[in-house]
Amino acid sequence: MVSNQMIKDTLFRIREISGSEFNVYTMDGVLISPGGIRKNDDVKNVLKFLSDKEVQEFDGKYYLRVNDGNRLEYILSCASGKENMVLGQMAVMQLEALIAAHQERFDKDNFIKNLLLDNLLPVDIYNRAKKLHIDTRSRRVAFLIETRKKDDTNALETVRLMFSESDNDFITPIDESNIILVKELKGSETEENLFEIAQEMADHLNTEAMSQIRIAFGNVADEIRKVSNSYKEAKLALSVGKIFTPEQNVISYASLGIGRLIYQLPLPMCRMFIEEIFHGDSPENYDEETLATINQFFDNNLNVSETSRQLYIHRNTLVYRLDKLQKMTGLDLRVFDDAITFKIALMVVKYMHYMETQE
Repeated sequence: MVSNQMIKDTLFRIREISGSEFNVYTMDGVLISPGGIRKNDDVKNVLKFLSDKEVQEFDGKYYLRVNDGNRLEYILSCASGKENMVLGQMAVMQLEALIAAHQERFDKDNFIKNLLLDNLLPVDIYNRAKKLHIDTRSRRVAFLIETRKKDDTNALETVRLMFSESDNDFITPIDESNIILVKELKGSETEENLFEIAQEMADHLNTEAMSQIRIAFGNVADEIRKVSNSYKEAKLALSVGKIFTPEQNVISYASLGIGRLIYQLPLPMCRMFIEEIFHGDSPENYDEETLATINQFFDNNLNVSETSRQLYIHRNTLVYRLDKLQKMTGLDLRVFDDAITFKIALMVVKYMHYMETQE
């Protein structure tokens, strides 16, 4: 249903152009016009408006039907007179066009929601898409935008404004904390291009809508039926990103790497694996110097010389620390297989800690 504010804004613009005063009422006699004064006589006349006539006149005023399809939705009133009648009919046409456009968007939003949530049979997907004039063969990708506060209307309107020029992009809240953007792609956009779109959204939302958000996106779907897969991938990317890359506000499904696998491991198996690697001594208990050494060593792709340079320590000091760590865990980070095992173990610890705090 069209919001009262949208009707008020439309009538305000019509009034500014025409110089005539219009009032709009619901069928309950509630006035929703900008700056209008509610009069008892108006309300009584509105409630009398139950016939099939397009226009009725009471007490020097015209009352015109505003329909939603064949259903009477609102009543518009204006002063009597031929000129006012013409202006009133034009105002009715504008309001009915607004209602129709909103209804079409509402229908498309519902279609996209049901598509993403797998509430449609394959045959229904293509039949409904055809009725709504949605191209089923276009390439699309799902962006999932998570807002920090619930029902963030500023964020929703900002995203809609950013992509208002395209009639083929779908933007709708999927729940109270998440907005979905299903974007149609024109050419052969790469992962880098999609990341730039997401980063631009994040920067714009953080600045304009004052919303602290995170954005994830899935793989490109080459037909309408596969858009739900892109949404599921974006949803998974959002969850996995919170654990392994919490400092990033944009993450893609394709960049998850091994974190995607770890996220699906049962906690008992994770605990058993960590016990075998660290023998009850969790990396969380390591001193800051050891943790800094490990992280820097991995960041530099196991390069001893570069790591020692960036840590401002002698090469032999770094070797000593790595030898000490090897004695503690039995893993030599200078050996690729051991380094992989240790890296996975650190990620598993992160995953366990996150999941335990959620319980």
